[in-house]
Order: sequence, then C-alpha cells, then structure tokens
Amino acid sequence: MFQLPILNFSPQQVAGVCETLEESGDVERLGRFLWSLPVAPAACEALNKNESVLRARAIVAFHGGNYRELYHILENHKFTKESHAKLQALWLEAHYQEAEKLRGRPLGPVDKYRVRKKFPLPRTIWDGEQKTHCFKERTRHLLREWYLQDPYPNPSKKRELAQATGLTPTQVGNWFKNRRQRDRAAAAKNRLQQQVLSQGSGRALRAEEEGTPEVLGAAASPAASLSSKAATSAISITSSDSECDI
Repeated sequence: MFQLPILNFSPQQVAGVCETLEESGDVERLGRFLWSLPVAPAACEALNKNESVLRARAIVAFHGGNYRELYHILENHKFTKESHAKLQALWLEAHYQEAEKLRGRPLGPVDKYRVRKKFPLPRTIWDGEQKTHCFKERTRHLLREWYLQDPYPNPSKKRELAQATGLTPTQVGNWFKNRRQRDRAAAAKNRLQQQVLSQGSGRALRAEEEGTPEVLGAAASPAASLSSKAATSAISITSSDSECDI
C-alpha cells in the first residue's frame, strides 16, 4: 500500500506514479493507487485530462473486467500515438472476451475478424494510417525467423520478440498461433492431395494391367480431375504468413 500524501500530489506526480506502476505490471497496486486519489472536482478535472492517468484507468478497467468503463475511456479521450498500440490491444481483447463469453467457446480467426469489423477501433486510439493487424515486411520477416527456430515460444521469448518488433506480447502470441494453424491446414491439404494422386495412379496402373483401351479416358476420370484440382489449389506454407495477422 502507498504511504504517500496523495492529497499533496500534483497531476504530474500522479501521472509519474501511474507510469511507474504500469511499467512494473502491478495492476492490483495501480488500481489501489487510483482509488486513493482525491475526488475534489478541481483535482478530478485535472487528472481526467492527463493521458498517463487515463491509460492507467483503462488498464485497471480491462483487468477488472469492467469493459463498459474501458470503452468509455477509450472512446471519449484522444490519446497520442505512443499509447495507441497498447490501447488498441485492450480494445480488441476486451471485445474478443465478450464475444467468447456470449458464444460459450473460443474464437477462431474468422470469428475475430468479424468482431473487429463489428467493433472498429475508435479514432481516439487510431490515426488511420495503417491497419492494426497487417504487419510490415520487416516485422513478418523477424517473426518467421523466430518461428523457424521455435514455433512455441514461452512468455519470456514473446516479450523479447514484442520489444524487437514494436508489437504487444498478445499480438506476437496470436501471430504464432495463427501461423501454426495455417501450417497444419497446409500439411493436411498436402496429405489429401497425395492420397488423391496415389488413388488416381493406382486406378491407371490397374487399367493398364487389365489391358483396358481407355487409359486416356481413365486419366480424365473424376478422380484424376480431383487430383488436378487439388494440385492447383495446394497452399504454399511459405506464403501463408504474408496474410494479415488475425
């Protein structure tokens, strides 16, 4: 607990304490500090204009599950670009969690895309210059390098990679999760393709051994046609991560 004369704090000093607690990750202590602030109208007005205090309130609201308060703060106060990445992550994650609770199941990539379309980022935390989930080529290249070394990074590695890319640990974790899902889907499609090709080759071989004159017709059979389609629709694993991270 803080043993400081809170009533004598200036707005700048309050902001400094909020920033220190935010960097430490001690959300519980940050919440207690915010509750201890003065409620005098003049003091509240000054604090409500301070970005560090507002950001701290948003963080506490998110971790407390008070999403209505979080949305109110983010939609009614203009934040500088330095705060955008963190506040965008809070906005999206809060909506994801509400959607999961409503549906009673975890959200898939398509579900999350629909949530983002339904609840776009407010302009108070987005400058409109770039899409939140489309990473730059340098960022994707670095993510791919780390992925090849370890597809399942631990929290420490996620934080390290987040600092190197300018992303949040949540964004890094989502990228790795989506990349693993895309690779599994591509591998499954490749296995299916191989099975179809093997079946088509087996039929052609049997027709040849039996002396069937319609070998060319067999090659044009539905199975062969299916194998051709599978071959043309096979997904390249190396190119799949160029998509927007969802």
